[in-house]
Amino acid sequence: MRIGEHILENPVILAPMAGVTDRPFRNLCYQLGADLCISEMVTAEKHLWNSRKTQLRLNHQGEEGIRSVQIAGTDPAKLAAAAQFNVDNGAEIIDINMGCPAKKVCNVQAGSALLKDEPLVQRILSSVVGAVDVPVTLKIRTGWDEDNKNAVNIARIAEHNGVRAIAVHGRTRADAYRGDAEYETIAAVKAAIAIPVIANGDINSPQKAKQVLAKTKADGLMIGRAAQGNPWIFQQIKHYLNEGYLASKPGHAETSRILTGHLENLYDFYGELSGVRIARKHIGWYIKAASIIDQQAAELFRQEVNQVEDANTQVELVSEFFNLQRPPLAA
Repeated sequence: MRIGEHILENPVILAPMAGVTDRPFRNLCYQLGADLCISEMVTAEKHLWNSRKTQLRLNHQGEEGIRSVQIAGTDPAKLAAAAQFNVDNGAEIIDINMGCPAKKVCNVQAGSALLKDEPLVQRILSSVVGAVDVPVTLKIRTGWDEDNKNAVNIARIAEHNGVRAIAVHGRTRADAYRGDAEYETIAAVKAAIAIPVIANGDINSPQKAKQVLAKTKADGLMIGRAAQGNPWIFQQIKHYLNEGYLASKPGHAETSRILTGHLENLYDFYGELSGVRIARKHIGWYIKAASIIDQQAAELFRQEVNQVEDANTQVELVSEFFNLQRPPLAA
């Protein structure tokens, strides 16, 4: 799959997720097999660019792989300016958010709310593509609701206006994250356009990844929530697709090593106080993803570690917990 000058072989991509795909997590996913990691979305509102949150999202120092930045907004000129601003700050790909279902985003007619207004979509894409000399990609949903699935129309508009690849989440805006993703619409998008199509939604295992590729004929896969606490999923999917059998899951010692390294990077990136607090959700995800035999002990540990305010204690508790776990029973 080619996105501008970037060539990705059978790509497995980390989806942009607010509050999750920061630089420490992107780097970890790159190290564990992701071909492309897309940043948390950056607002097109210029007055917010100097906020601490946005400045952290713009920080690509030491980025392991391709720097892809997602932008969000509704005004074509503002989005074009945001795209250029991010390119000036190191972005190598600009991704436009037309897929987020969050109310606070859709209430200002951004994210997946834009799918209701195809002429505005055209103006936005034309404006952003014309503003930068790096590839522009687009992330969408299948439509606004079950009766208004217009992903094929949006994809054709995107291709016509110079977008280089499109990711489609297999739910409508109205679905949010409820129910099961459907892949028929993604397959229809793939059949309708020549630019690369990336399938997204409920891809939570290597077996599911293979099924979705077969059903959609997509050029790549995008993984979101399934990577939380399980950054190994990228290399596991690739191994299964290439070798035809499942790779071993990481043991508790490997989980402890990766997680403590992740924590250290969070402290370094955010500072100790913020890093410790942000780390709590990641620790919870790792616990949920690991094969912990004693679930009651896992819950008690999660409650304990969520009270910790200093980095050293947090790391010590995590290491101790995972080192005390028995290996899971053989299947």
